Amino acid sequence: MCFFDNQARKTARPTSFRPSLQPGAVLIILAGRFRGKRVVLLKTLSQGVLLVTGPFKINGVPIRRVNARYVIATSTKVDVSCVDVSKFDDAYFAREKTEKKSDKEEFFDGAKAPEVRNTPL
Repeated sequence: MCFFDNQARKTARPTSFRPSLQPGAVLIILAGRFRGKRVVLLKTLSQGVLLVTGPFKINGVPIRRVNARYVIATSTKVDVSCVDVSKFDDAYFAREKTEKKSDKEEFFDGAKAPEVRNTPL
């Protein structure tokens, strides 16, 4: 019998970040669309993600979430104490909930015949 069969973690552990990942640290993104770009860490969010920005006007990287595994911290620090990042949380990045139609409704709505105009020949 294998030790790992059907065993799950009983309690959620809080995410611990590397000591180099402090607000104001300049990071290099390793993967994704902006790989190789240097960004500034604004704050750490829950679920192990970091809130980073380019700033957008300087290098085109918008405010976005990045997994902490996909960044390298540099020794450069920037003062971000005057930046207000209180509105950026998990709810800010959540998608809006939309009501989905059932498959039948979607099928019949798409099959409506186009209007026919009676035009004389």
